[in-house]
Amino acid sequence: MTTMTTQVRMPTDQEMVLTRVFDALPELVYKAWTDPALMARWWGPQEFTNPVCKLDVRPGGAYRIVMRSPEGEEYPTVGTYQEVVEGERLVFSDTFDELPPEWLEELRSHLPPGTSRTVPPDIVTATFEEQDGKTLLTVTSRFETKALRDAILQMGAAEGWSQSLDKLEELLARIS
Repeated sequence: MTTMTTQVRMPTDQEMVLTRVFDALPELVYKAWTDPALMARWWGPQEFTNPVCKLDVRPGGAYRIVMRSPEGEEYPTVGTYQEVVEGERLVFSDTFDELPPEWLEELRSHLPPGTSRTVPPDIVTATFEEQDGKTLLTVTSRFETKALRDAILQMGAAEGWSQSLDKLEELLARIS
């Protein structure tokens, strides 16, 4: 298996865009994003597991994924699907409401003084584009401010996403 790399760009002050090509058709990559049993196998950084993965993949539907670190710390990720185009596109909010207080305090420590204590959700858009029998996956996270995007990056978001996509690549190789 040839390992692909994740490309990370910051096209605007409020966005982080990740792209990666997978050796699988878009239908299968999309399924890995929308089937809870599959998503639980790849979501989150290396060594993290997902004991909870509930997805109601429809506009207005909610999702909740609880990532568990090797040390047992839990990091719930919750949000709502805003747009669902079967096999092509998912748009969802990513809220920070249920994350551990220590994580939120660390995030706030990376924000400029005087920044609001509330952390607004980012909006994630995932697109699945067929390219010669493969899938170009583009994941765009749009944050309310540059400061929030930069704080999330300082906490390792790009690395975490890259590790998740490594796990997704491994999963796709096993199920395709």
